[in-house]
Amino acid sequence: MTEQSNILTTRQGHPVRDNQSTRTVGERGPATLENYQFIEKITHFDRERIPERVVHARGAGAHGYFEAYGKIGDEPASKYTRAKVLTQTGVKTPTFVRFSTVAGAKESPETERDPRGFAIKFKTVDGNWDLVGNNLKVFFIRDAIKFPDMIHAFKPDPVTNRQEAWRFFDFVGMHPESLHMVTHLKSPWGIPATFREMEGSGVNTYKLVNDAGEAVLCKFHFEPKQGVRNLTSAQASAIQAKDVGHCTRDLYDAIAAGNFPEWEFCVQIMPDGPNDHLSFDPLDDTKLWPVDQFPLLPCGRLVLDRAPSNFFAEVEQSAFGTGVLVDGIDFSDDKMLQGRTLSYSDTQRYRVGANYLQLPINAPAPGVVARTNQRDGQMTYTVDGGPNANVNYEPSVLNQSLVEAAKPTAEYHQQVEGKLGRYQTSRTTDDYTQAGERYRTFQDWERDDLIANLVADMKACPEPIQLRMVWHFWHCDEDYGTRVAQGAGIDLEKAKALPPLPGRAAPGKALRAGTYTDGTTAQGNAPSRQAAE
Repeated sequence: MTEQSNILTTRQGHPVRDNQSTRTVGERGPATLENYQFIEKITHFDRERIPERVVHARGAGAHGYFEAYGKIGDEPASKYTRAKVLTQTGVKTPTFVRFSTVAGAKESPETERDPRGFAIKFKTVDGNWDLVGNNLKVFFIRDAIKFPDMIHAFKPDPVTNRQEAWRFFDFVGMHPESLHMVTHLKSPWGIPATFREMEGSGVNTYKLVNDAGEAVLCKFHFEPKQGVRNLTSAQASAIQAKDVGHCTRDLYDAIAAGNFPEWEFCVQIMPDGPNDHLSFDPLDDTKLWPVDQFPLLPCGRLVLDRAPSNFFAEVEQSAFGTGVLVDGIDFSDDKMLQGRTLSYSDTQRYRVGANYLQLPINAPAPGVVARTNQRDGQMTYTVDGGPNANVNYEPSVLNQSLVEAAKPTAEYHQQVEGKLGRYQTSRTTDDYTQAGERYRTFQDWERDDLIANLVADMKACPEPIQLRMVWHFWHCDEDYGTRVAQGAGIDLEKAKALPPLPGRAAPGKALRAGTYTDGTTAQGNAPSRQAAE
């Protein structure tokens, strides 16, 4: 089989029979460590550029602090979490925040239409907590196995070295869950005016765990007290003609003038579990949690008050990972979160080195001493503390080793049961719904800008991609699809006549729960494309 030139294989030459989903225990996870195909794919992807970051290469950063209110909304924060960074009222936790664009190279302009990274390192009394997200609150894909494909499609063509609209929409057109993010990105919200005037979001779903070992699902958001401001394409072009780093300049100038940027840190909370009453899966990072059902509950404020003293040492060498959590904040089975947790820290070890956490910008706060049995590796310049320098293992009969910390009063134990396999997400009814809702919430001028941007892109795409994208947009909102088709001169009726994507649920429909990517189900049946009941 591998002798056929068009068959996808691993680097070992093994045929890839499923490149769409990671293996999970049941449809909603968790993922398993033996996902060899995914691990080979993602770890190679992490090493595709040297020394520049593969993504988020263009960035700026600043130091500051996070001050907890001690409450989540009107409730004591301890009701939901035992994380001291959120429960200790008034304590100022040192932070470092890095803002970035995603697809552009290190010297690319900060006016690009691109999601903005919003990565925060909290140097808490219990060690570091990294929260790595973006400004748009959702993402393009919901399974990390597709991340290298997505970035390859969005990066320059490997032959021409040009970013091409057709490559972007060729990928997006096969992933309806991307339509929500595309609707955000191609609107004025795709170009924030400054880093200070944009929202931030953890995007992925996490869990908060309290002293009783009880957990709730949560999402983290940062709302700028400066207000939100975005640019149209024309405004961005005018700025870019004079300044390719206007956001960095604005950030540094504001701090120098004492106008310290500030965000309110908010949490959305949902009971743990499948939440089958919802039309979307709360673990799906391509979906918003409606704020009328899950309000933004304030829990603290983030203030930036000091610019870096050396850009390379502090901004370039800053390294974040979604797996860097503190007690009281835990992982959910969000497939993107689980994949990012491997990828982010792995890419930092490659990019900066195995001892990247010894660098001051990445090390815990003073007074929080790292004590591990890790030794050596490139650029080692400290040895982690321990009672006996000869004993770098655990346990020791001589009681000369580091010992485990005390267990919490009550552990959180998630019940996990299911058949191991590669599953499609069955709750797909909102893949089009939320994108359409977003379109309808835009002001007229925002819709006009969105349509103009998409029309320009569609004119650069071949007809099959044009027709499929108009089909998608029309199913999000009839006015949305009609305006794109008319503006780009695309035959709307021909687009509407297209069949649903093979192997995917029709717009507004859902697959039977437990559907594998080959179309069968865990019960051995063919999939149903009827609406979810």
